Amino acid sequence: MGILQVLTLLGALGMFLYGMNLMSSGLQKAAGERLRGFLSAMTSNPFKGVLTGLGITTVIQSSSATTVMVVSFVNAGLLTLTQAIGVIMGANIGTTVTAWMVSWLGFKADISILAVPLMLFGFLFSNSKADKRKHIGELIVGFSLLFLGLSFMKESVPDLRETPQVLEFVTTWAAHGFGSVLLFFAFGTILTLVLQSSSATMAITLIMLSMGWIPFEMACAMVLGENIGTTITANIAASVGNTQAKRAAMSHTIFNVFGVIWALILFKPFLQLVGLITESLFGVPNPAAEGFEVTSSNSPEGTAALYGLSMLHTLFNLTNTCLLVWFTNWIAKAVSWIIRAPKNQEKEVFRLQYISAGHLATPELSVEQAFEEIIHFAKISKNGALYAQQAIHEADTDKFEELRAKLVKYEEISDRIEYEIASFLNGVSAEEVSEGTSVKIKAMYKIIGELESLGDSGETISRILSRKNSHKKSFDAVAIKNLNEMAEAVAAAYDVMIENLEAAHKGELTKIENAYRAEDRLNTLRNNFRDAVIEAIETDGKNYQTSVYYMDIVNAFEGMGDFMINVSQDLERGFVHK
Repeated sequence: MGILQVLTLLGALGMFLYGMNLMSSGLQKAAGERLRGFLSAMTSNPFKGVLTGLGITTVIQSSSATTVMVVSFVNAGLLTLTQAIGVIMGANIGTTVTAWMVSWLGFKADISILAVPLMLFGFLFSNSKADKRKHIGELIVGFSLLFLGLSFMKESVPDLRETPQVLEFVTTWAAHGFGSVLLFFAFGTILTLVLQSSSATMAITLIMLSMGWIPFEMACAMVLGENIGTTITANIAASVGNTQAKRAAMSHTIFNVFGVIWALILFKPFLQLVGLITESLFGVPNPAAEGFEVTSSNSPEGTAALYGLSMLHTLFNLTNTCLLVWFTNWIAKAVSWIIRAPKNQEKEVFRLQYISAGHLATPELSVEQAFEEIIHFAKISKNGALYAQQAIHEADTDKFEELRAKLVKYEEISDRIEYEIASFLNGVSAEEVSEGTSVKIKAMYKIIGELESLGDSGETISRILSRKNSHKKSFDAVAIKNLNEMAEAVAAAYDVMIENLEAAHKGELTKIENAYRAEDRLNTLRNNFRDAVIEAIETDGKNYQTSVYYMDIVNAFEGMGDFMINVSQDLERGFVHK
């Protein structure tokens, strides 16, 4: 096997993987929001969850994309962990469609003949001004590249029958009984980890089987290994995520590990069942029969082997789901026991809850996660404003210093959350996203900047109060009453801003008059209090320095209203369909 042939094989594998990613990305852009709505509506019980996971994964051809969407929904509280486990089970069944698609279209029908002509249509669609047609064009190009890559892989793989020494070496691997089964099981696991794609490993396994490199039993062992490999990948991705992400990934591992254990224990009987079902459904030789051997991918034996392997993949996940769907609550309890929530709950509140620094496999859906994080950011920011109000009332020095420390901490938290959301959005922007999503991302950058400024405002008020205390000044009853009124108006404006954020996330925001009313109230209060304090200084000789501290706080509260109206205006520009 020459260097050029090796490079061609690797290039063909790269084309297959790129085509798979492009096809999945195009489908997500074209149907991401609809799939998201479907997911939230169709998971009221584990059985519906399984059907939902199956349907979505069949459409977008990526169980990883489905899992990302599921984790974001668990974090958002729209799905319980139990419901999510049902969807993950369905996603496992849905991902087996890839094997059937490759077996039928890639090996038997050889759709690669149509792949190049299809690219013409993909190119024409991708040049359309309409977003939806562009996404469909991306889908067509990805579909074509996938099968072109598969065709090149088949052509670049050498025929081992021409090199008896190599064939004999490979054959010896399969001559150790159950030890060989475990060996090929491990090989399938490692290959999936290296390629980061169970679909690619499945395609390679189908090629190896159709070329007669490995017997049917060993190919089945590789498929079982692929099911473990794909869960390890998910756990690595979730390791930088939050508690719920880790639990969802762990439930996927428990599901597949349980399945592999019973499949290995019943390996021979299970293969016989697969062989009988394949033989009866497709009228081909039994691939699990003794003496079965593939001589050519185009022979009846080659067809039987391909269909048999695809059948094993489907039957394994289907049986596993039927067994475990009754125990989703137990699985949820198990993963919650294995992965405990942090003891310091306050720390958990300040961590990113809806996004992680992991791999961005699904940019369109990742935007949804980022928006959930922004809503969470806004709620955290409101807590800072409430601490500022408490600090105004606090006369005890030690208690005031505790509140001041909290406000400083909230300012640091705001900086950190802004940075992490911005970094996440940078990663999303680096991917290819639709024009509508790009507009949303720009609005989200502005919104997190305004929320960070709100965090600064609370710390600013604490510094003003600290200076007042150091100069032994105090506010009279009227000033305290007025500052309370400003703080309550700010809290009301926060509620309006969060309401608008949540409405925009649901696609229900149409106007922001509520935000303008909240801003007008703060402006009116600021103007009234300013006029009153100027008059008090001139007529009653009110202490000037105390009045300066008082008005600085009033202005800081009014400035918070400016940041909040900016958020609603950014939402109107980026999320309201006009």
